[in-house]
Amino acid sequence: MKIKKMSNKINSICIVRLSAIGDATHVLPVIATLQKNYPNAKITWVIGTLEYKLMQGLEGVDFVIYDKKKGFKGYLALRKQLKHITFDALLHMQYSFRGNIAAWMIKAKTRIGFDKQRSRELHGLRINKRIQAFEKQHVLDGFMEFAIALGIKEKAYQWNITTSDKDKAFAAGVIDKDKTNVIISPCSSNKLRNWSNKNYASICDYVIEKYGAQVILCGSPNPFEKQTAQQIEKLAKHPVTNIAGKDTLKQLFAMMQAADLVISPDSGPMHIANAAQTPVIGLHGATTTKRSGAYSFQHLAVDCFEQAAKEILKKPADDIRWGGQIIAEGVMDLITVDAVKEKIDEVLAK
Repeated sequence: MKIKKMSNKINSICIVRLSAIGDATHVLPVIATLQKNYPNAKITWVIGTLEYKLMQGLEGVDFVIYDKKKGFKGYLALRKQLKHITFDALLHMQYSFRGNIAAWMIKAKTRIGFDKQRSRELHGLRINKRIQAFEKQHVLDGFMEFAIALGIKEKAYQWNITTSDKDKAFAAGVIDKDKTNVIISPCSSNKLRNWSNKNYASICDYVIEKYGAQVILCGSPNPFEKQTAQQIEKLAKHPVTNIAGKDTLKQLFAMMQAADLVISPDSGPMHIANAAQTPVIGLHGATTTKRSGAYSFQHLAVDCFEQAAKEILKKPADDIRWGGQIIAEGVMDLITVDAVKEKIDEVLAK
């Protein structure tokens, strides 16, 4: 079916994508695409509190912050803030129950949601248009289908995160301009998706000895992430720069913009590195790069997902639901240090 562009009908667009950090970065090319094709449309993004800290200042976008910690009061505050607005288009880009409730609070003429295969937890209850269904698709490509549903053909793959002079100054104080800078963000949201501290320490020593690099360990203020960075620092033979818990998301982005390479498991920081358009080696055992990898650098990923399916689940990866994860002890041990070194050389030897 041919989709007609509704340029004369789209003056206001509301996007609902509350979380998580990685998925929020995938929304950015969609916004750039909307702005390119509907330059006069007002764009509003309903977003989570943590994700807003990274996206704040995005040009041409009004933010409505939903605080999940407030429970139902958060939904009431959202409805109160938007009750006098009827958007021309709502892009309902989250099918969690929390996201669905948030979207139900918003009035819109055209309410676009996911296809039936991806709809969950009453996602389709209040939508009147669905994006096209695909059997297997990267998360970002799935989000871009919402722009396509508005009749857009010309896409803009841009991640226009802004940083302040203060953020840039922080980054400049960490980045060594006279050296190759390698950022390692060792933690993901699930401990079983993390590589071993010993392996990370080996990589620290490798880039320092072979490339004279400065290694920067980063992480959130979470005690486990700070402890992980400390353990890697202790295991490494050479000194590293440990800033875990000391930087903000904006400062992390500024540092990644200035770095030469980032190494990370499937996590928010991996996607922040992609948004910075800095080469990032994604470490995938529990997840597949094809769906959740760093979008612009999927070729640099060390992906053992198919091997994990065969050795741990005893079945082909194709038998796993698209988007399913292999959360099991030892899944990340399938990623070898040599495989990561090979990808490092692919980037830094140039």
